[in-house]
Amino acid sequence: MPHASEEPNGTGTGRAGARGSRDVRRITIDGEGPLLVEGPVEVVADDGTVSVSDRFVVAVCTCRRSRTYPWCDTSHRRRRRPARPARREGPRRAAEGEGA
Repeated sequence: MPHASEEPNGTGTGRAGARGSRDVRRITIDGEGPLLVEGPVEVVADDGTVSVSDRFVVAVCTCRRSRTYPWCDTSHRRRRRPARPARREGPRRAAEGEGA
């Protein structure tokens, strides 16, 4: 497991002994999908299970529907989305018809 330098706010370099340089991981957040994390990564679950991936980018499941949790298997795509309310014809539409 990688070691991070200890800093008061919980941030670190991500690499033990790396002074003056930062090992930054980019995480892309998609509100309707997984977290995309530049790898390689180790994911530690709340039960202590460690999952490792050496891929250059990994998709970490955020919906907990994945059969390969913690990795995303696109199960979030199969969930039902709430129906959108029908569009109302408002005053703007009525005003467009006047004077035409």
